[in-house]
Order: sequence, then structure tokens, then C-alpha cells
Amino acid sequence: MSDTNLPSLDTGTDRPALLRGWRPWAILGAAAVIGLVVFARGGKKDAALNPAGRPVPVSVSLARKGDMAVRLTGLGTVVSMESVTVKSRVDGQLLRVAFTEGQMVRAGDLLAEIDPRPFQVQLMQAEGQLAKDQAARDNALADLRRFQSLVQQGILSRQQLDTQSSSVTQFEAALKADQAAVESAKLNLTYSRITAPTSGRVGLRLVDAGNMVRATDATGLATIAPIQPINVVFSVPADHIQQVLAQTAKNGRLPVEAWDRDLKSRLGSGALAAIDNQVDPATGTVKLKALFTNEDRALFPNQFVNARLLVDTLREVIIVPTAAVQRGPQGSFVYVVKPDSTTELRVIEVLGTDGDETALRKGLSGGETVVTDGLEKLRPGSKVALPKPAGAKG
Repeated sequence: MSDTNLPSLDTGTDRPALLRGWRPWAILGAAAVIGLVVFARGGKKDAALNPAGRPVPVSVSLARKGDMAVRLTGLGTVVSMESVTVKSRVDGQLLRVAFTEGQMVRAGDLLAEIDPRPFQVQLMQAEGQLAKDQAARDNALADLRRFQSLVQQGILSRQQLDTQSSSVTQFEAALKADQAAVESAKLNLTYSRITAPTSGRVGLRLVDAGNMVRATDATGLATIAPIQPINVVFSVPADHIQQVLAQTAKNGRLPVEAWDRDLKSRLGSGALAAIDNQVDPATGTVKLKALFTNEDRALFPNQFVNARLLVDTLREVIIVPTAAVQRGPQGSFVYVVKPDSTTELRVIEVLGTDGDETALRKGLSGGETVVTDGLEKLRPGSKVALPKPAGAKG
């Protein structure tokens, strides 16, 4: 049987034609798939940037019109007006400690007592010597009066009278020395009672009763730190010193507040007392000193605080939370929420900042709503979801 009528199984000669037949369709299919992927990705990207997309949850606050204080804040240290180390002025055994550690004392209060008996003996000796020399002086003075009478009668020579007069003068000098010794003994006896030289809080006891104390001891018995009133020394940038000087000349003593490290709790209120006479070249700051009455004793010596100096008050300005103010190439700006819950980028001019509040020179009006949180997801025209009022359902 002949094979001439059967189709040939060798497709070698027809393969290029077959490939030419399905290649365009494959290319078109791949292009379609790629287009769908690109479209899908582009659609997601456009949705993310689309201001009319899903509302962005944000926190908002109202801009208000009012007065805002302008303060300079600097890290400060609480310093006692005078810190005293209580020491003994005489040598002796410490008999008694009359204070409690941490106790508030007044000037003149008894703090400790040294054995007074050696000083009492010294006083008795000095008084005895004084009495002895006083008797000798009285006797020499009586002889002088007799010698004067005898000289007038021509019985004694003038030389004998002069000698007796000199003896009286020597006894007078001895009496002065004896009186000084008596006063010194009395003073040492007084020093055996150690009293507070100033009012304040007593620190920890450095010497216990029974020990020998000396006037040359370096440590002393304790320290006293006055805390009412008390000072706070803090620094402000040298760039602001002219403003401080101008306000001081205009308004007198500027108010100063002392706050804790986190600026959450106010510890006291005082007034600026002194300004240093030079700028610290290492830090570029100027030291200031403020005086606090410290009635509630919240300020403690050597405590670190944040001092806030009031240098000015801005009147009738627009105030917004500092968190709402953003900065970009166009300058400072805020996002304003319009009545249709879309955002508008508003360029502003900042007048001053005081902690959580910022005063604006222009760009906003009182009562407008600004975004304070969720700013990183916003674009001009973005739809926002405002927080529900407290107690609202749903």
C-alpha cells in the first residue's frame, strides 16, 4: 500500500509557520497581564494619594484668640543662700547632740554640748588671778597716796614717788590682762554650748556623742542649709539677654517659675534677683539667679529644676497647639479642617512658642479647626475622620 496519500509526520518544514501563528497571541497575552498588574499597582498608589479616598483618622483642636506668655526655659540648680558647716570653737569631749537629723532650726538653737568643766576651772583660775592682782593694785595705790603726802612734807624724795606711781601703773596693766583672761574663759565656757549660727535645715550628724572634738576638725558636727528663702541659678541663651535686660528695666523684677524635670509639676514661684556680668564662652549662655520664698519647702538645695522666666506677654494673638505646627519648604504650615471634613494646607507665620502653645502672627483665624495628630497621612484635600465627642454612641 502506498504512503503517498498519508500526511507526513515530519513537521520540521512546517514548525516556523506554526510558531509564526501563535507568537503574536502570546505576546499580546503577556502584555495584557503586565498591563493588569501595572494598572492594579497604579490604582492602589493612586488610591493612597487620592484625597477623596478613605477618611484619615485625626485628632484636632480649635485655634483661639487670646494672650500668651513668652517664657525662657533653662536648666537650673537650687542653691541655699548660705550653707554653714557647724564646727566646735574649743577642744573637748562631746557630751550631747541636741538636734535631730533633718530638723528645722532657728539661729541660736542649741545643737550640741561639750564638757564645760575644763572651761569652768579656767574661769575660776582667771578670776582668782584677777582678785589677787586687784588687791595688790589697791595696796600700791594706797602707798602712792601716802608717798604723795610725805613728798609734800619733804620726807621722801621725788624719785620714790615716781617709782611708786610706776608700780601702780604696772598693777593696772596686770588687771587688764587678768580681766581679758576672765573674759576668754567665759567665752570658752559659752563655746562649750554649740548653737545654730543661722536658721535652716540640719543635715546628717557627722560626729556622735562621746567623741573628742577640736576646733581644727575639718568635717565639723553637721551642716545647716537655709531653705526659706532659697535661690535658683539657671542659664539662658546669650541671644535673649538683651530682651531680659530690656524687660527688667521696664517692669522691674521678672516672674520666674520652678518646674520639675518633666515640666509637669510647678514647684514654686519667685522673681529674678540678679543677672551675671558675663557670657560663658563655653556654652554661650548667661547665668541668672531667682529668689523663691519656698513657703511649702518644695525646693531642696542642689535640686535640678527647670526655671521658666516670663519675659513678655503677647496680647490678642491666635494660639494653636504646638503639635499642629509643621515645617516644610514653604515654611511653617498647619492643616485646617474645612466644614466638609477635608483638609487645607495653610501657611502661617509663627510669632512665638511657649511649651505646648504657639502664637501666630497671621495665617489663621480664631475658631478654625487644626489637625494635631495623624498629620503624616494627610495631603491637601484629604478626607478626615474626626473623633467622636465623649459619650457619643456608635
